[in-house]
Amino acid sequence: QVQLVESGGGLVQPGGSLTLACVPSGRVLSINTVDWYRQAPGDERQLVAALTRGGHTNYADSVKGRFTISNDNANNTMYLQMNNLKPEDTAVYYCNAEILMSSMGDTWWGWGQGAQVTVSS
Repeated sequence: QVQLVESGGGLVQPGGSLTLACVPSGRVLSINTVDWYRQAPGDERQLVAALTRGGHTNYADSVKGRFTISNDNANNTMYLQMNNLKPEDTAVYYCNAEILMSSMGDTWWGWGQGAQVTVSS
């Protein structure tokens, strides 16, 4: 019914920037909530940033001041802007969203396919 497609990952030097995008396809009326998680090899998936329906944001302490989560409602696209990247930010990043599918209130919740971010000189 709905798929989340991520883009924007890659290799970047320390101090560099990347922007991840997550676009839902299928029956999409609007985006209710969006979170970004990351998982490094051997680690559990951890929450990086969250954006609530009311527009409130929350960030992991390790990324505060460097990452920005946003949602372009006009284009139904979710973003994670990452600045001043560090080697410890290296991980697979996943978007997670609740999608409003219809005016009747039907919703869908799920994950993107993941985007590799590697920070290395």
